[in-house]
Amino acid sequence: MARPVWLAERTSHSLVKSLLPVRPRWAHKGDFGKVLLLCGSKGLAGAAMLAAKAALRTGSGLVYLGVPEAIYPVAAGSCASAVVFPLPTDNDGRFSLKAAEEIEKRLADMDAVLFGCGVGQSEGLETLLAWLLSSCRVPLVLDADGINLLARHMDVLRGSKCPVILTPHDGEFSRLGGDPKARDRTLEARTFAEKTKTVLLLKGHRTIVTDGRNVYRNTTGNPGMATGGSGDVLSGVIVSLLGQHIMPLEAAAAGAWLHGAAGDLAAREIGEYGMIPDDIIDCLPRLLR
Repeated sequence: MARPVWLAERTSHSLVKSLLPVRPRWAHKGDFGKVLLLCGSKGLAGAAMLAAKAALRTGSGLVYLGVPEAIYPVAAGSCASAVVFPLPTDNDGRFSLKAAEEIEKRLADMDAVLFGCGVGQSEGLETLLAWLLSSCRVPLVLDADGINLLARHMDVLRGSKCPVILTPHDGEFSRLGGDPKARDRTLEARTFAEKTKTVLLLKGHRTIVTDGRNVYRNTTGNPGMATGGSGDVLSGVIVSLLGQHIMPLEAAAAGAWLHGAAGDLAAREIGEYGMIPDDIIDCLPRLLR
């Protein structure tokens, strides 16, 4: 039976809590999701670490963080709770196409994948993304440079073998071919998601999450979250929920709510001025109790 169309359903704490899996006493770390994050590049190691820490704080049992060899020492020393491993690097400190071989070895054991936070842009990365879309069989989150790389060759989505979740801000949405200034923002988001067969999380004052049929509106968040790295945290939250076997649309909607609500908690405690992404991460566990 087809799911009903929910037009602009408001995401709530009760809805988010209802989606979270029960954790039995006899459970082990493998029961709470294995997620693979492919993030970072020379000069952008922080994006990888923020995403990984957010995934851990959202409940992932195992977080595997693949980073370019150029930043491996920094990432491994800064994220002890994740399994950090190096991948082949090009001359500019970004993933090279040779990374595909090592990534392929790990994909089969994963429940969800995140690609894009801080990876940069190159022709090699465009090819790597196309390969990933055709090789991955579990939900794949594309954020930041992952979206910018996709925007150059939208046709690669046709070769996708997995559910794809896109998390653009207005500028990235425009590069993807959407119109962020459309009079009916919800309709524009739905039309884009339906056309591309993706789950779209369109960031904004009231973030919209849609699969082209169902729509969620998020009402959490505040201006203090408008800081570099906040989006990396959001992506880490979403991939964690996907790894815990929450369906892509619901994982994206719940992720948006948790991210914003954690920011609201941080704002109440320290104020909006001076808030950094780490403050959002630190507040996540309180919403999951």
